[in-house]
Amino acid sequence: MAKQKVIIIGAAGRDFHNFNTFFRNNNDYEVVAFTATQIPDIDDRRYPAELAGAFYPDGIPVYAEEKLEELIKKMKVDICVFAYSDIPHHHVMTVSARVNAAGASFMLLGPKQTMLQSSKPLISVCATRTGSGKSQTSRKIIQILMEQGLRVVAIRHPMPYGDLVKQKVQRFATIEDLSRHKCTIEEMEEYEPHIARGNVIYAGVDYEAILKAAENDPDGCDIILWDGGNNDFSFYEADLSIAVTDPHRAGAELTYYPSQVVLRTSDVIIINKMDTADPEKVKQLRGNIASVNPGAVVIDAESPVRAENVDVIKGKKVLCVEDGPTLTHGEMKIGAAVVAAQKYGAAEIVDPRPFTTGKLTRTFELYPNIGKLLPAMGYGTGQVKDLEETIKNTKCDSVIIGTPIDLNRIVKIDKPFTRVFYDLEETGHPNLTDVLADFIKKKIKS
Repeated sequence: MAKQKVIIIGAAGRDFHNFNTFFRNNNDYEVVAFTATQIPDIDDRRYPAELAGAFYPDGIPVYAEEKLEELIKKMKVDICVFAYSDIPHHHVMTVSARVNAAGASFMLLGPKQTMLQSSKPLISVCATRTGSGKSQTSRKIIQILMEQGLRVVAIRHPMPYGDLVKQKVQRFATIEDLSRHKCTIEEMEEYEPHIARGNVIYAGVDYEAILKAAENDPDGCDIILWDGGNNDFSFYEADLSIAVTDPHRAGAELTYYPSQVVLRTSDVIIINKMDTADPEKVKQLRGNIASVNPGAVVIDAESPVRAENVDVIKGKKVLCVEDGPTLTHGEMKIGAAVVAAQKYGAAEIVDPRPFTTGKLTRTFELYPNIGKLLPAMGYGTGQVKDLEETIKNTKCDSVIIGTPIDLNRIVKIDKPFTRVFYDLEETGHPNLTDVLADFIKKKIKS
């Protein structure tokens, strides 16, 4: 039988992983193309032959998703595989309708086809939406485990926007490693907090090779922690699966892909941001959790913000710079910087939209509901320059940085500024200490 021709519809992450784990050495299929969306400037590339395997000596082309129907017909495609996350269910099915209307079948690959197994005990931290609080949850878990004398190695969901061959396996142990690997702002936001706390984090493209490297890390490894991205489910089979939910967006955990997969399959579910959420939204979220995963352990938590320099905020006209993806496809209306502005008495939150330049102007056109916030977009040097120019142009007294990294190290901020920090704080019991004590007893000391 002839191989079935496949297009993988993605955004430079899950799509490459699905190819590597299911299609790369599969005699039944020929992947003729990837399509790309969400991330700027990643279409018109190739998945390189060095990573694609023996069946693909010329690599695999990457096209913009807008060309999907044209590609299906031109390449006589049999199946299209949807492979990106943080997407409303209606959008997923709209893509399915486009695929079917063009004559092809539509596929979603699940955990059995794509999860890899670790030789080390593994904890996964995923979420139901981008910006729910995975990072501070991962940091808290690592802190608890390190206090027990355990060596934790983190593996981050992929963000391979550069040279894919060079990014096959990336290890980050120092701040200098961020520059050496030419990380974007989005990558640094995820890697730097781990490095700052003294633990190693891996990322890249080939997650089987990454897992083997992490298991054999030169500094030692007792436990692997999967630090998930967007609202994707884990690339690895977990001995303990934890999901972080956001009551500010209650309901999305049942209406976004693959949020409900994450919600249904998690052992522990954290309701985060309870200090800033509407109690009715918290109640709705509890009900939704109980409706699909009544056996899960539910932990109540807050992520209180603290400012490095309150004087830069109080009584000032401030520009709030927030984590980019949380505001764009994450659809959050506020972030840590806005919460800090409200908490510490800013006179005004300045609207950056009249002052944007270049690709940042385009970002606001693509995501018109962002509002009076500035997303720290930095997928390439052009966006970083536009971010710096927009901050310079904005008529404000000071800048509040709500991103997880020291943004001033990346862009020059010509105004007084302060960073905002936030950590996970559980309220009551059960809490992560309780859950991890049981995990250690079963998986480490048994």
